[in-house]
Amino acid sequence: MKIHWVGLIVMAVLCIAMDVYICRRLSRNGYRVATWFNALLALLAAGLVIAIGVLPMSSAAMSNGTFVTCQYMLYTFFALLAPKALGMMVYGIGRWMKRRWAALCAFIVAALVFGVMWWGAIVTPRTLEVKEMELEFANLPDAFDGYRIVQWSDAHLGTYNGRTAIVEKQIKAINDLNADMICFTGDLVSRETCEALPYRDLLASLHARDGVFSVLGNHDYDDYVIWDDERAKLADRKALCDLQIGAGWRLLNNDHAVIKRGDDQIVIIGTENYGDHIGDKRGNITSAYSGARDGNFKIELQHNPYAWRANTLTNSNVDLMLAGHTHAWQFMIELGNWRWSPAAFRYHEWGGAYNEGNRWLYVNIGTGMVGPPMRIGATPEITLITLKKK
Repeated sequence: MKIHWVGLIVMAVLCIAMDVYICRRLSRNGYRVATWFNALLALLAAGLVIAIGVLPMSSAAMSNGTFVTCQYMLYTFFALLAPKALGMMVYGIGRWMKRRWAALCAFIVAALVFGVMWWGAIVTPRTLEVKEMELEFANLPDAFDGYRIVQWSDAHLGTYNGRTAIVEKQIKAINDLNADMICFTGDLVSRETCEALPYRDLLASLHARDGVFSVLGNHDYDDYVIWDDERAKLADRKALCDLQIGAGWRLLNNDHAVIKRGDDQIVIIGTENYGDHIGDKRGNITSAYSGARDGNFKIELQHNPYAWRANTLTNSNVDLMLAGHTHAWQFMIELGNWRWSPAAFRYHEWGGAYNEGNRWLYVNIGTGMVGPPMRIGATPEITLITLKKK
């Protein structure tokens, strides 16, 4: 997590300008208590900016607890900035229109934004939505008609700083679905393996008839920490792989597995992270499974949905790809069957089911958080996919 001083300075100047204006307006109207309260909030914001800028947040020496605290400090800063900025915008429009309600509306907007932001930080991350869907395939082997797959993604276990209750709830929900297979599509941690250590027993308690399969996500490669040397980085990545294997998971790093039911079979292909940055293109579907275009029914586990169009559709005839990564940018608006997320600005497929002909992609928006410790509208998700014969 890199903090850029220029951005912090710009935001700090913006905060100071807004707070000076707000305090002057409140003081002129005789609201002395409100003036002092706003001044204290301004000092708090200034202190947060200084602390965030000074702390070495990319250092491997920083404990996960301190890192999570820094994330909440940064979020608190924005939770002070955003309501004021939007409230000021409403106030400015009202003043321009010469409306008496300008100040009241500005306060209401600021209060609503503040409440929504903290609801997204405190309440939503502790909830869980189990999404169920059926996907039909003409070439699905008869023995796999009704086959049930649970997808879990983007746990980012460091989010919870060793507190197991939320993860325990997620594990129980997965196990209660009594699936044939469990697939984890990457980002078990945010920075390094130690984040996952308090949850080893919970991860090992996952069970399905045909087992638990996983791939690595971009955060699982230890690229978000500055290491003393490359050996330490590689050792930590190996420790994360060993942790998953020790939990009884089948980690598919450019590898595959065959699941059989009598004379029928399907192939599970796991490709390493394949993203839109040069350093992220580790996945290789033909290395993972040489018969990428054969007649077997194939499911690919891949962390980044970018790989579907950039690699999978063109280099294979995979029937179903399961991905994660986007988190719906931890902000989503949903009205009936319509939904939107700012993730759509970057990802053509950012959440839910997509198809090209009879080939499907499902993007799970994950359960954990990275960056701002909030989920506004983007409820943590576990997905149950049932395969059906068309």
